[in-house]
This record gives sequence, structure tokens and C-alpha cells, in this order.
Amino acid sequence: MSEPADQSERPVPPPATDPWRGLRGVMAGTLVLEAIVVLLALPVVADVGGGVTWLSGTYLVALAAVMFLGAGMQRRSWALAFNLGLQVFVLLGMFIHVSIGVIGVVFAVVWGFILVLRADVRSRMEKGLLPSQRIPRS
Repeated sequence: MSEPADQSERPVPPPATDPWRGLRGVMAGTLVLEAIVVLLALPVVADVGGGVTWLSGTYLVALAAVMFLGAGMQRRSWALAFNLGLQVFVLLGMFIHVSIGVIGVVFAVVWGFILVLRADVRSRMEKGLLPSQRIPRS
């Protein structure tokens, strides 16, 4: 059997390993770090923001708890939408204290970068450029 003359005629092989596994780990780790940062904002709100109220304390602790739980859900098809939805709630924390809004902006930039990485992995996978898709030359 002869090899195709043009490289573009070759079908792109599927990756041998799951290329999304590493990205899911990055997303889970980012959520855990973000939850810790949100909890560390409690003393800031207490000292600078006029004190932690029932509403602000519940909001921040519940948000952090949902982030910790969400970190374990990264294999789900809806995980990325869930993660990005949580960013809206962090940004809405600006109404509790401006420092929560700053946390939201910083992590929105981080999640934006994660989206860029995701697009890069998808592009490389479609082109067959992932290391696990390379066909060994014999």
C-alpha cells in the first residue's frame, strides 16, 4: 500500500491519551486557589469593610464552598460553564466590598487565559499536533 503523497491527505489520529486531563487539573486547581483567596478576604472585609455581616459572611463562605465542590466536578461537560458562572458571583461580591471585586477581576483574567489555553489545545488536536497524536516514523 502506498503512502499519501500529500501530508494533508492523512487522517488526523485521535490522541493516545486524554489531552483535556491536564486542563481539567488546571481548572480544578484554579477553583481551589480562588476559594482560598475568597476566604482570605473575610478578614479584609472584617477590618476594612466595616465588619462581616450575616449576609457578607454567608455569601463569601457559601461561594468558597461551592468553588471547593466545583473543583471536583471538572470531568462534567458543564464544568467550564459552571466555572465561568462562578466568576460572575465573585464579581458581584463587589457589592459586599471592593476587594472582592478586585479578586473577581484578577481571576476573570486567569479564567480568560485558561480559555486561551483550551482553544490552543483544541486547535492542536484538530491539526494532529499533540505529542500523543504524532505517528512514529519507521
